[in-house]
Amino acid sequence: MNLKDKFPTNDPITQILHKIANVAHKFETEIYLVGGAVRDKIMERESTDIDICVIGNAIEFAEKFGDTVGKDKIVVYPKFGTAMVPFYNFVVEFATARSEQYEENSRKPIVTKGTLKDDLLRRDFTINAMAMSLNQDDMFDLIDEFEGLEDIDEYTIRTPLDPIETFSEDPLRMLRAIRFATQLNFRIEPETFDAISEVKDRMKIISQERITEELRKMMNSKFPPSQGFALLKQCGLLEIILPEIDCLEGIDQSKNYHHKDVFWHTLEVVDNVAKVSDKFELRFAALVHDLGKPDTKQFIEGKGWSFHGHEVIGMHKVHRLCSRMKLPNKLRDYAKKMTRLHLRPIALSEEGVSDSAVRRLMVQAGEELEDLMILCRADITSKNPAKVKQYTSNFDRVEDYIEQVEEKDKLRAFQSPVRGDEIMKEFNLTPGREIGIIKKALEELILDCVIANEYEAVREYMLEHKADFEKMIG
Repeated sequence: MNLKDKFPTNDPITQILHKIANVAHKFETEIYLVGGAVRDKIMERESTDIDICVIGNAIEFAEKFGDTVGKDKIVVYPKFGTAMVPFYNFVVEFATARSEQYEENSRKPIVTKGTLKDDLLRRDFTINAMAMSLNQDDMFDLIDEFEGLEDIDEYTIRTPLDPIETFSEDPLRMLRAIRFATQLNFRIEPETFDAISEVKDRMKIISQERITEELRKMMNSKFPPSQGFALLKQCGLLEIILPEIDCLEGIDQSKNYHHKDVFWHTLEVVDNVAKVSDKFELRFAALVHDLGKPDTKQFIEGKGWSFHGHEVIGMHKVHRLCSRMKLPNKLRDYAKKMTRLHLRPIALSEEGVSDSAVRRLMVQAGEELEDLMILCRADITSKNPAKVKQYTSNFDRVEDYIEQVEEKDKLRAFQSPVRGDEIMKEFNLTPGREIGIIKKALEELILDCVIANEYEAVREYMLEHKADFEKMIG
């Protein structure tokens, strides 16, 4: 099969491949495009990978290519016989055709030179084990030793070798299987999926950074991310890599606006968010927003299951989870904030909306207010259409009120109109915690509508009640 039609001449990748092919022809080197780029072009997906398999010395060829196109920034990995060359908006990776052997307690292979077939055989899945010739005599010809094209046609993830051997050698491939199944909306071939359950404990030798990156890619899928988490649960990997999520299954909750089971409710919330937002941080917040429920579950006669305070307990669990996953502090703080506040709009819709309550929510949420409202709407997973309609209507009312209040006093970045230097002057203070106490008290009074959010009104109140503030700071 020839793939020339998949590589139009105006495609930047095609243009780069022609340059590489010309250098290969000049220096009589046999080369092939391999891996994800071949798969993605066949599937007509956007691709950013340009992986070149060199039959011979890949580092030497990369240097020749760099010299030819005027690129001298070449990153070399002699141990693996690979080199990377930045080229426009791509990074071209050149690798010597090789075979690999793994030691029992490491995913770092012992590398030896090999043939093209050896190189394809070492790859994780058949859909990634295809190659395309970049040689003059058979340019664009597909090499498909393991029926990867057929597996693409059948939407199937399958390993070229025995799956137990494949996953035992490099356990990260188990998570990659589920990630690809989620990203591509494929099924995992039964023998391959069963092998994951059999050797899942091998995942413990994989670094947290690698696991987190695969989970990130899975959650960014354009297809429902819940598919991946359901597979992780089914094969037993979820208990190993995300025990905090795994233990949510079997936690019953009231049926009001939620799914009965917390685990499956959580997956629905993630999917609901994914329908309206590509933002990874918000999808992650949806995944962790109910982490506190297992620790706060109690049965109240006449009301059913209660999870009082789960948003506070959950916030602390989110902190620990993010630290273990080695996620950025900014994402950790965002997810904690979403977890802590995710019940506030619901409470507003049930308690009745007031300017004071809305202002508090706006100040607490800050720039994440819109994200918070998306999460809260996504949190409605009831199967009862009447209840869904009721809660959706309530959220509409809350959002309308937020717009009204925001229009009135622009409180997104709210602070007391009276600044710290003026407080120091009036109270004869030096910089310290006392200024913050007074500012916070003034802001609370504004939020409670005791004082208008105007400089003169706040300053006048502060001076009239100066003695009260002085008692407050001791």
